[in-house]
Amino acid sequence: MSRIHKLPTETINQIAAGEVVERPASVVKELVENALDADATQIDIAVEEGGKARIVIQDNGHGMSVDEIKLAVERHATSKLRACDDGKWDLLAISTMGFRGEALPSIGSVARMQIRSQSENGECWELRVDGGKISTAKPCPPFGHNGTRIEISDLFYAVPARLKFLKTERSENMAITDVLKRLAMARPDVEFSLLSNGRKSFSYPAYSGEKASLQRLSDVLGKGFGENSIMLDHSREGININGFAGLPTFHQSSGRNQYMFVNGRPVRDKLLHGAVRGAYRDFLARDRHPVLALFVDLDPHLVDVNVHPAKTEVRFRDPGLVRGLIVGALRHGLANAGHRASSETAGYALGKMQVPNMSAFRGQPQRNWQQTLPTQTSFAENPANADFANLTAKHEYAPQDQTLEDNSAINDMPLGAARAQLHETYIIAQTNDGIVIVDQHAAHERLVYEQMKQALSRDGVTSQNLLIPDIIEMEEDAADRLLARSSELEKLGLVIESFGNGAIAVRATPALLGQMNTSQLVRDLAEDLLQFDAAHSLSEKLEDVCSTMACHGSVRAGRRLNADEMNALLRQMEATPHSGQCNHGRPTYVELKLADIERLFGRR
Repeated sequence: MSRIHKLPTETINQIAAGEVVERPASVVKELVENALDADATQIDIAVEEGGKARIVIQDNGHGMSVDEIKLAVERHATSKLRACDDGKWDLLAISTMGFRGEALPSIGSVARMQIRSQSENGECWELRVDGGKISTAKPCPPFGHNGTRIEISDLFYAVPARLKFLKTERSENMAITDVLKRLAMARPDVEFSLLSNGRKSFSYPAYSGEKASLQRLSDVLGKGFGENSIMLDHSREGININGFAGLPTFHQSSGRNQYMFVNGRPVRDKLLHGAVRGAYRDFLARDRHPVLALFVDLDPHLVDVNVHPAKTEVRFRDPGLVRGLIVGALRHGLANAGHRASSETAGYALGKMQVPNMSAFRGQPQRNWQQTLPTQTSFAENPANADFANLTAKHEYAPQDQTLEDNSAINDMPLGAARAQLHETYIIAQTNDGIVIVDQHAAHERLVYEQMKQALSRDGVTSQNLLIPDIIEMEEDAADRLLARSSELEKLGLVIESFGNGAIAVRATPALLGQMNTSQLVRDLAEDLLQFDAAHSLSEKLEDVCSTMACHGSVRAGRRLNADEMNALLRQMEATPHSGQCNHGRPTYVELKLADIERLFGRR
């Protein structure tokens, strides 16, 4: 007796369903992709119990005739591939969303499916598939317009074991919403709506024109994304990258809002996340992530979309080229953003501000505002800040005897004229149409970081020798990590050598940073090296190290600045790229418009 058996059709369909239909969201994805390929401009989706009980998808596409509706439920029948002139089928020339011809028969083999479709001739036909059993097609009442309506009920009733692996209704609803939002972002010209248990989850209108994509992205990702994003459009060797990327100060705690589309197909690709990390390395801490949506358009022969049954992954013929183009497009866009920072911080502050209840202050003792303030070290005394002291002498707007009240001549500068310093931490500047509040440590950190990068790109950072080397004791493995990279650290102006087991001798530090806590700097660098991939050289991570050094060498909160120093800092910020955010993604300044301030006090 033969040990090899040919599987029955019903079992074959159920196996195929296991590849294509993983959960209710998979059903929604396949059916909506079919609607898009049918040139639908309106797609309405309704689900019950997370899609386990019922899924209904109706579109206004071109519909199917009676012969087409019969073929649609047969395995490997498709309208999305065509034979070439030589009779062969080109499986790489894929220009549609779906093409395998397995979705409808696979879904019908594990659920109850009803298909109604009206074609251009006005006829409307209905066909049912129940656990793989196909009924006879019969006429049904017309819709009044072309299109197809597919209803799926009792999903996985034919394979009850699969039901045990489904998650909660809330989780399944979230998965369905995520799938639809990705498809909606790719097609702003199509109207989408979703009902969940009779409640409207979302409704996105169709858009047209140049701003259609950004309007749809703002619908999905929030209005704040549209206000705090930069447009990208770059091409190289037949590959085009376009889309929108959020400013570094518009970041989140996870990378879930990073989207990539290849020839209009939503995909999840590790290539995207690696490229984004590389492009934003200068601007964000390791635990913060930007928000963006990138659209990659290229010849279908340069990408394989059939490497995954659900078509959620792709493989590029030249992944290095695509990655380099993504990184280049993002860095170029961020550079063009200048010192622009997110408006979310200012908007949040204005939204939370309330007129105080003055009665709450009655009866409270008054504080003596003439009390003696502690002596602070001058900002200009730090060698790292000599550039700012020299800078003030070069501008006519800041003579040494000028007071804060006399700076009206430079109000028209982007960051205005310094008016005061609050809590030895924040600089208050006046512009022509509002005020700017600057975090002096965050701002100076970015300036020092950019100076270190420029020095590093030329001939390395200049060192200043210590009269007495600093001896730092630490864990032996941490010391070994630092010593193994000593030659690369020397390029950054940090000269170290071994001083016995678990001890490091620091003989020189970067001159740009001036005086600093050497011990804490070295310990932080050892921690940074622990985070790096051992397969990469430190030279590829020098910008991360520069960021750590810049943080230690920047002017700290609590340092008092005079008028010249504050204005010099503002002018240096205006001349420095990316000065709107520090190295960790925090804004360096917040701008409040005068009109918004007047509204707070009822003047508008």
